[in-house]
Amino acid sequence: MERRRNKKIMVWVNGTFDVLHRGHLELLEYASNRGTVRVGIDTDERVKQIKGKERPFNVCEDREYFISRINGVHSVVTFGSDDELCEKIKEWSPDYLIVGSDYKNKNVIGSQFAGEVIYFDRIGDYSTTKILSNESISNR
Repeated sequence: MERRRNKKIMVWVNGTFDVLHRGHLELLEYASNRGTVRVGIDTDERVKQIKGKERPFNVCEDREYFISRINGVHSVVTFGSDDELCEKIKEWSPDYLIVGSDYKNKNVIGSQFAGEVIYFDRIGDYSTTKILSNESISNR
């Protein structure tokens, strides 16, 4: 759905992006092929609440730096709560909100402020949790 004629198509992606892996890069490449990409990153405090006290592995400042250096990512913001995430999505007013396919049939925060929600299928079984626990990862 192209809501903006003669303007850039706005795309929103968010997540923890703690230890970058192929799945993250393919998601961001997919998003950048659709328009101008803003990435929202969970703050360290939020990651600890969601994933446990041992996380994040990389601090927010470093995660923000890594993501901002990826071709196709135009800007990066951080958020510490569902309300803050929703406000940042509302401000960006994306044409596309791209989330993992594991969010199908779930409430996608901020989806009411996007033209369309696109579900991105996981690439193989890449997972930061698996990487940090030394589990093997298959790209199938």
